[in-house]
Amino acid sequence: MELKLFLVGCIFFIVAMFMLAIKKYFKTPLSQKYFKKIYSWIGTFWSALVMASFVMFFFIQAFKIPSGSMRNTLLEGDHLFVNKFIYGFRVPFISIGKRFAALKNIERGDIVVFQSPPEALGGHGGIKKDYIKRCVAIAGDEVRMKDKVLFVNGMRVDSSYVIFCDPFVFQKIDLFRDMKKYQQAWEQGKFVSIPAFFVRDNFGPVIVPKGHYMMIGDNRDFSFDSRFWGPLSDKYVKGKALFLYWPIKRWRMIL
Repeated sequence: MELKLFLVGCIFFIVAMFMLAIKKYFKTPLSQKYFKKIYSWIGTFWSALVMASFVMFFFIQAFKIPSGSMRNTLLEGDHLFVNKFIYGFRVPFISIGKRFAALKNIERGDIVVFQSPPEALGGHGGIKKDYIKRCVAIAGDEVRMKDKVLFVNGMRVDSSYVIFCDPFVFQKIDLFRDMKKYQQAWEQGKFVSIPAFFVRDNFGPVIVPKGHYMMIGDNRDFSFDSRFWGPLSDKYVKGKALFLYWPIKRWRMIL
């Protein structure tokens, strides 16, 4: 979105420069009056669009919750602002790359907005879609789920924000006898192609690889997340959920 705004702003800037070049041909008072009015509007448009693209890329981005995977923390249709600089800046208009000048690292419990990895979109890397999930584990953590219960580094994780909408518990199915092959298949996002009940309620154990995170929705039974498409690479991270601004009755900071 920010790149599109920037390009449109550049187009308006070029139009403004062209108008300055032909300004001398508007000699009558009436034509000069309309010229100044049009030039003023175009000047306002290009400067506003370029500034908006700058702010959206480096600092704050608006985001709309697309699904119910984060219920009841965030609901479908909620609008929020995303803090894009807290985890560090990226080189302008390069959507995937190394971040720098981070104020903090991603921590367990952070609600993160990120670009969907290709594995989540069936390998179609050219498609760009933003997701929002909660980070439950960072690089080096061991993660497993047993009968819907999350364990990180062997410790049971009970969180008040987690909900389960399906009372049925799918029993554990051994996909691989060799856990090394299980880990490899998970890292490659191969669980996307198998029925969800194979990994939804009983998952792992796996180790989150270096430079990656485990992202899971608070609505555990209805969330398409890292259990299926694998660990999230740091290069896809966009920012941390900051403030829910719409609907007004649900205004609040997101912690």
